[in-house]
Amino acid sequence: MTNLFALWVVLGSIWAIVAPEQITWFRPWIPLALGVVMLGMGLTLRWQDFGEVVKQPVSVLIGVTAQFVIMPSLAFLFAKLFRLDPAFALGLILVGCCPGGTASNVIAYLSGAHVPLSVLMTMTSTLVSVVMTPVLTFWLGGIAVGGDLLKMIGDMILIVLLPVVGGMMLNFFFPSLIDSVGKTISPFVSVLAVTLIVACIVALNLEKLKTHWQTLLLVILLFDLAGFALGYVVARLLRQSERFCRTVSIEVGMQNSGLAVALAQRHFASNAAVSVPGAIAAVYHCLLGSLIATVWRRIPPRSGH
Repeated sequence: MTNLFALWVVLGSIWAIVAPEQITWFRPWIPLALGVVMLGMGLTLRWQDFGEVVKQPVSVLIGVTAQFVIMPSLAFLFAKLFRLDPAFALGLILVGCCPGGTASNVIAYLSGAHVPLSVLMTMTSTLVSVVMTPVLTFWLGGIAVGGDLLKMIGDMILIVLLPVVGGMMLNFFFPSLIDSVGKTISPFVSVLAVTLIVACIVALNLEKLKTHWQTLLLVILLFDLAGFALGYVVARLLRQSERFCRTVSIEVGMQNSGLAVALAQRHFASNAAVSVPGAIAAVYHCLLGSLIATVWRRIPPRSGH
């Protein structure tokens, strides 16, 4: 069920288009659903993982720096280049400023990339995002910095940091129980939560999508493809191994779109269109990630390259 992540997201989006009234009720639950996803991520982490970051700081630094330089820059560039509606432009920038998504670890595994490093990069970028995501969003989005910035940082602590740390605490105190739950129930619950989040946003913004769907689908597709490509190229220019290049490509190209949607709902509720790019990006991340994994799986990385 979990391996068919991309299929469930697509079917959820189709469901939202056909019968939007059946899913719009989920709107108030979006932040909680994302918190559940982040808790699931925390359940997969151990305190020893922080020690692993210390052992390979350069590798993690490359991935996290690329994440918060490449994607925010691309989002700002594409928003200006295609003259997106201000709400859609802000939504795209918000997606670009989010950390790596937890689905990237699955794609890294299927792609023959460096899975432990992928987990470390996702964990580190998620923790760094508590400050970086709000600051970059307000800066690149041209929003006046004030109390709203601090409020978004507070929400990042509630929605991201606390659930992740809570999951790690549970993993520490109940390792046997969490080991079985983390490998079975938690991934499926996370997939279900993301699917409901995406479907709800599609349902809430059908009118906007009907008017702008062609432009949005093209821009966000190019944005995601550019992220995957530049992540790989940057790692290659730094003379890294093939497995490392694939890992950085996946980490940079796959954002936590659910987080972008939740933040848009909480901080830009007066303009629901801000959350639309996050919903579309979530679908693309699943589809493009699965496609890339299929291609790279057929081309195993050579040892030492």
